[in-house]
Amino acid sequence: MTDSERGGDQAGRWTRARIRRLSARGVLVLGALLSVLGVSIVLACAINDRTIEEARGNAVAEVVDTSLTRTVVRFSTDDGRIFIPPAGVLYPEGLQTGQQVRVEYDQRNPDLVRVAERTAAVSLLPVATSLLGVWVVLGPVYWVLRRRS
Repeated sequence: MTDSERGGDQAGRWTRARIRRLSARGVLVLGALLSVLGVSIVLACAINDRTIEEARGNAVAEVVDTSLTRTVVRFSTDDGRIFIPPAGVLYPEGLQTGQQVRVEYDQRNPDLVRVAERTAAVSLLPVATSLLGVWVVLGPVYWVLRRRS
């Protein structure tokens, strides 16, 4: 029985080499997406910093709660209003519940608040380390997949 009699067509077959090539491309696409995500995080931090700098207010805040996903602070603006930003504070590393900390906030939107004197530069090391880890893992996987195809 020939291939055409079986209904099979060589062009449409999923050979191991073809699967490896597609997998290698998938590994590169995954690496690229994670890299774009990392760069986007740093850019978002820089945009938030610029926004705060445009209309910066200063205050002393109390750390109300810390969790894995956010650190909640409470502070008073210059006009006496008390704010507890729902998204928490930017760059909260090392803060503990009950601690008093200086913060800088956007006077037009006091929900955008960061720990004083911390900037997007704080995000560079964790993002760069994460991306390095991604490529340390995905680079050899890509190389093995391409080498065997």
